[in-house]
Amino acid sequence: MIRTYSKFLTLLVAMGVMAGCSSTATQDEGYGSDVSAVDQEGGSEVYGGEGSDGVSSSTMTDDERAAQAEQSAQREQASMRKVTTFYFDFDTSEIKPEARDVLIAHAQYLSNNPSARARLEGHGDERGTKEYNLALGERRAKSVERFLVVNGASRDQIETISYGEEKPATMGSGESAYAQNRRVELIYQ
Repeated sequence: MIRTYSKFLTLLVAMGVMAGCSSTATQDEGYGSDVSAVDQEGGSEVYGGEGSDGVSSSTMTDDERAAQAEQSAQREQASMRKVTTFYFDFDTSEIKPEARDVLIAHAQYLSNNPSARARLEGHGDERGTKEYNLALGERRAKSVERFLVVNGASRDQIETISYGEEKPATMGSGESAYAQNRRVELIYQ
């Protein structure tokens, strides 16, 4: 009898705890939050609540979505244009694949801004003669220039110069220093 009574009491307490943890609050009563994750029509809402001026994707027009996508693309290109130094492998003027998207962003900027001007400064590491490194720096700068022109920039907007080994980015004689010195710097004027 006590055992049955104990089981019944345990079951009654468990049901009471469960009932106390459940909630019957309605949307109007709220939980003290002014954020709504999904509106009733199925579009997501960025900011909601009473008297909200939130932006809902279900109310955006195609033109607004296109404008938002364009702004996002412009911000991404502006971010990529912050990269202005392009590195090369030993004894080559071939543009690395990882630099191509960034250079395309620079080319598009130059194409969209005909009054903009850029100077391409070619550099080499200290290995080789001064004359060879000047020629290699020139080939690297010209390689970047060709890539920019093919992707929309005007040749009139771009000036190339080679410093060879004369302006190292990093002093030293190890591969790490050499890799930092084999570069083209793009400088807007």
